[in-house]
Amino acid sequence: MKRGNVGLGGLGEALHGRARGFELLGGAEDSRRMADRLLRDGSLSGLVGEIESEADRMLGEEEPLLTDELFRDYGETGERLPYERVYFEKRKRLNAFALMAWLRPSSPAYLDALHKTAWSVCEEFTWCLPAHYGEKRGPYGNIDLFAAETGFALCEMAALLGDALEPELAKRIAEEAERRLFEPYLEQGPYPWEKLENNWSSVCAGSIGSAALYAIADADRLARVLEKVQAAMDCFLAGYGEDGACVEGYSYWQYGFGYYVYYADLLKTATSGAFDGFSGSKAREIALFQQRCFSGGDTVINFSDSPQYNGVYMGLTMRLRDEYPEVALPNPSLREPYAADHCGRWAHALRNLIWASSSREGAVIAEAEAGDWPTEARYLADAGWFLSRYVPERGTSYCFAAKGGHNGESHNHNDCGHFILHADGEAYLADLGSGVYTKQYFGPDRYTFWCNGSQGHSLPIVNGQLQEAGEQRKARVTEANVGGEEDRFALELSGLYPASAGLVSLARSFRWRKAGKPSLILTDRISFGQVSPETDADSVNKVVERFVTMQEPKLGEEGWLTIEGKRLLRIGYDARLWKPVVTARSDRDHFDQERHWHTLDFHSVAGMRGAVVEAVFTFEFIT
Repeated sequence: MKRGNVGLGGLGEALHGRARGFELLGGAEDSRRMADRLLRDGSLSGLVGEIESEADRMLGEEEPLLTDELFRDYGETGERLPYERVYFEKRKRLNAFALMAWLRPSSPAYLDALHKTAWSVCEEFTWCLPAHYGEKRGPYGNIDLFAAETGFALCEMAALLGDALEPELAKRIAEEAERRLFEPYLEQGPYPWEKLENNWSSVCAGSIGSAALYAIADADRLARVLEKVQAAMDCFLAGYGEDGACVEGYSYWQYGFGYYVYYADLLKTATSGAFDGFSGSKAREIALFQQRCFSGGDTVINFSDSPQYNGVYMGLTMRLRDEYPEVALPNPSLREPYAADHCGRWAHALRNLIWASSSREGAVIAEAEAGDWPTEARYLADAGWFLSRYVPERGTSYCFAAKGGHNGESHNHNDCGHFILHADGEAYLADLGSGVYTKQYFGPDRYTFWCNGSQGHSLPIVNGQLQEAGEQRKARVTEANVGGEEDRFALELSGLYPASAGLVSLARSFRWRKAGKPSLILTDRISFGQVSPETDADSVNKVVERFVTMQEPKLGEEGWLTIEGKRLLRIGYDARLWKPVVTARSDRDHFDQERHWHTLDFHSVAGMRGAVVEAVFTFEFIT
């Protein structure tokens, strides 16, 4: 992050005479004028309607209560959702009532409801989730993602609503931000997340820094807070390679990088550009990650803990485009609906409204430029991701993606060498993405979950052995070539398996032919250690080539299977060597909903001392 004169003195100097309150969001435009302009903006009418609908629904419901019993439930059962459902419902109420109180001041019911909910949030035992809570720091000293976000939200709401907010509530918000965020951050740290190279450092520090820009009047004390924030933001950026890939998955790009942008925008405004978090090539590459990791429509290349489908934060996208003209404008239909954020994050909600406005000053929004994700193929070398999206004509897309990397990443899945195939936004060979978050999900049993262990990915099972976890378990990329009609990607995977797998080499290669009927040729060259010449080859070195699909594969003529969606995917294999077995399976997704999928396992007919395995996947048109 560009800092001008580095150090407390330089930052303190830049903060004297800074923009304050609503100026940080609106510049020269006052709050009422902005609200009226947004209401007149036809491009926002659908979003405003969604916010109003949510607020009206909530007006008719009782304020939910966070009880001691719900808080204790996590420690007793490991289940996070009972407490979190109520916690996040309160944040959703806070958001909807605040936005509607701002947009429609002539309807006092929204402001009355906001006052009640905001007072309730200020009275909470802790703003921290039970899964992140530690007795050592107590109810006010614990700062997790959501405690920091809550403080940011309340401080920004107070600036947005100004004199419309009860003076006693505004005073209480400032007091709670001080004792739950600023004082512990300065006096009880360092917190573990300050050095993390993932979304935690950005969201926690960025939220505290953003809240401080609104709430702390003394420039020198504010500078003390922001110096710590800057250090944490440096750690966040260090978690990205120069390729800009978010190995945690697209939804964590939205989250972690989103909060980086929100803070960077406020600080840039406050210091009149002296501190510019948008400068530098790495920030630019991170900004471009969004358009590289969609396969088509709202379907995501969802390695790691990422959902398969995701809407786009249009406000974040438009703000990034202000800084980087290369940022693609997605089809307006991909806008994330207001109610889709199950955590009820204020910073997203507000900026998806004010930054997506086609009437805002300086906005460069050309409707004709918005459209489908374009053809693009790229190897992201730091992450080890190979992404290739082929768009032969409007409304049609094919996508192949595979990953290298290692098995010790943030939100890690044991998935090196795993790949996906999508067509027209539909997954044929799939990644399950994230599961429901529990204590066990992030504990020693993590890789027993289908979506996290290599058993739930399109990877070989060798002599009954799966890939193991750990940063030392890594793929070695041996080829990564982007071509006009054919892309190639190859890896050595033997180092990911335990010694008991008996591997000398497992070389996996992909040839992605994009012209005509797109097809993928997968080749695995497997070599085992020596066995006694007297040993019966049929009794050793058994391999299962596993593929994961959301649809049920159908056996066809010998040597062929099909997966049928909107298109037909034909899978060719050597029936003399491999026996296909299709198994219906299910697990729980991130939202605790049951999902159904299939494994397609090719069992080696006999043991082997070595083998070359080839499978061909070809897309056909359905007439």
